[in-house]
Amino acid sequence: MSMILSKSDAIYVAAQLIEYFSDFKRIDDYFRARKIERVKALPPALPGMGLDGDMFQSFDMSPQDMTFKVIQMNNKTFDQMLEMTASFSPDENPGKTLKLIVKETNTNTVVGFIRFGSPLINSKPRNDYLGGVPDLGIFNQRAIMGFNIVPVQPFGFNYLGGKLMAAICCSHEVRRMLNQKYNTKFCLFETTSLYGNIKGASMYDGMRPFLRYKGDTMSKFLLTLGDEIYPKLKKWFTEKNGGEELIHKGASSRKLKMQTKMVGIIRASLKQHDEKAYTMFSKEIAKAGDVTTQKRFYMSEYGYSNAKDVLLGKTDKLIKAENFDRFELPNIIEWWRKKATKRYDNLVADGRIRKELEVWNHDTIDSIDIIR
Repeated sequence: MSMILSKSDAIYVAAQLIEYFSDFKRIDDYFRARKIERVKALPPALPGMGLDGDMFQSFDMSPQDMTFKVIQMNNKTFDQMLEMTASFSPDENPGKTLKLIVKETNTNTVVGFIRFGSPLINSKPRNDYLGGVPDLGIFNQRAIMGFNIVPVQPFGFNYLGGKLMAAICCSHEVRRMLNQKYNTKFCLFETTSLYGNIKGASMYDGMRPFLRYKGDTMSKFLLTLGDEIYPKLKKWFTEKNGGEELIHKGASSRKLKMQTKMVGIIRASLKQHDEKAYTMFSKEIAKAGDVTTQKRFYMSEYGYSNAKDVLLGKTDKLIKAENFDRFELPNIIEWWRKKATKRYDNLVADGRIRKELEVWNHDTIDSIDIIR
C-alpha cells in the first residue's frame, strides 16, 4: 500500500512542487534554470588554465583545410566540457552509454561532443515506423539513441557543426565502436530535436540519406525536478517513509520513477484529506505538463535495407543498401565539407563570421542565449 502523508505534510510538499513548476512558462525557461544550476556547480577555472583552451577557435580556417577524428572519452573532463558547451544536458540513466569527442586534427582541438544511450522505452514515431510496439529485448540489442549531439560554438554556427556531429553519429566508424563495445550489430540510430516546436526547424533537417524525419513525439509530461529541489524532496520523502527510499537504488530511470512516486503520494494524500487541495494540485501539475513540447524525431538505418525486419526479429541478417558506402566517415565528411564551405564563404562575404568562443561559465551565465 502506498504511503499516505498527513494533511499538513501533503499541503506543504504540494506547495513546494507547485512553486517550483510555476517558474517555467516555456521549455526554454526550464532549460535556462537547469543550466544555471549546473554551471554554478562547475569548478571555477584558474586564469589561462580552463578547458576552453582545448576547444576549436581557429575561425579563419576554411572547411576545405579541416580533417577530423572521433575519440572515445568517458571521464569527468568530457562531462565538464559538455556542460560548458551544451544548452541542456539530460540526466544520465542506467543502460548503454558511449561518449565521444570529435577533434579537428590540424589544430588538435575539440569541435563537438556526442553521447549515446539506450533508446526511450516508447516512441510514437518509432512505433509508426515499425508498425507497432517492438519486442524491447530484440529492439534494444540493435538500436541506440543520441542524447547529446553538440558542436562547440561558434564552430556550429560558422561551419554547420551540428550537422557534422549528427552525420558522424550515422557513420559506420561510430556504429563499429558501438558494435565492439556491446558485442552486437546496431542497425538503427535515433534522436530528437531539443527544442520541439519552439523552433520551426532543427539542425537535423536536410540530412538525407543519413537522417530522416519520422514525425513528432507525444510530449506532454512533467519536467524533471532540478538539482536544487530534487535532493531535498528525496530526503524529505525518505524520512517520512521511515528511512526507506521510495524507489530502490538499482531501478532504471530511477529519478523519473522517484518523482512520479512523489506526485502520486501527494495526490493520494490530498484526495484523502482535502478534496479542494487535491483538485488544485492536479490542475497545477497538468498545467506544468503543458510546458513540454512535441519534439521532431529522426532515424538512421546506417545504410541497411532491411533494418526494420531485423528490429522486428524477422531475421538476424542485415542487408546492405546501394548507398551503404555513403555512411563511411570520409564520405560523410566530404558531404559536410561541401555544405560547410558554402556556409562559411557566405558568412565571410557578409562579414558575419563569429570569432569568440561561446562557453557556459560563471562569467557568461547571463549573456548566452539558451536557444542557439
